[in-house]
Amino acid sequence: MAPVADDSPVPADRAERAAAFAELRDRALECRRCRLAEGRTQVVFGSGDPDADLMFVGEGPGAEEDRQGLPFVGRSGQLLDRLMAEEMDLTRDRAYIANVVKCRPPDNRDPKPDEIEACRPWLEAQVDLIGPKVIVTLGNFSSRLLLDTREGITRLRGSVYPYRDRPDGTPVQLVPTFHPAAVLRGGGEPMAGMRADLVRAKQTLGTAASAGTGASVDAGGSA
Repeated sequence: MAPVADDSPVPADRAERAAAFAELRDRALECRRCRLAEGRTQVVFGSGDPDADLMFVGEGPGAEEDRQGLPFVGRSGQLLDRLMAEEMDLTRDRAYIANVVKCRPPDNRDPKPDEIEACRPWLEAQVDLIGPKVIVTLGNFSSRLLLDTREGITRLRGSVYPYRDRPDGTPVQLVPTFHPAAVLRGGGEPMAGMRADLVRAKQTLGTAASAGTGASVDAGGSA
């Protein structure tokens, strides 16, 4: 099986990056790296602007996402769209939205560690090609994966963390928040927390190019 990505530099030219991103998507749509490929309707690669400064990373597709081939199109997506508009003055076409796993886990169960690891190179290649200034991780799975920690989202949220450098050398900053599905279940307190986190992401986005290091994270904790 061909590798997801190689060690070649990320193309600086916008047209070249667009071509590389389209090629990445085409290869991902044929992926059979884990058992999730057996039950999917289609791969849910991601959607939005591949040149966006802001990226959202969720957990995995649900039934409606699997049917449409797009991330966050159900009730969780409607809430995310609303909070983006209200707290960030943004629409989803000005960001890029992806998930940790690109295929729906059966019965909407949590993705398993080997499934996450099988899909991880696709997400990392997306981040490399998009080169966002800020990534908002939605929930435990994306936050733990990108921050390489066992801490849970209730402890992680409320801070900004350094993730990696963009091709131009400026830092990618990561802002963890609750998954919209958890907000729909939990009501007032998670809703207020997610709103505050999106405001924090907007503020971070405005200063990302000159930002220094963010908070540190202890990889030994638990949720």
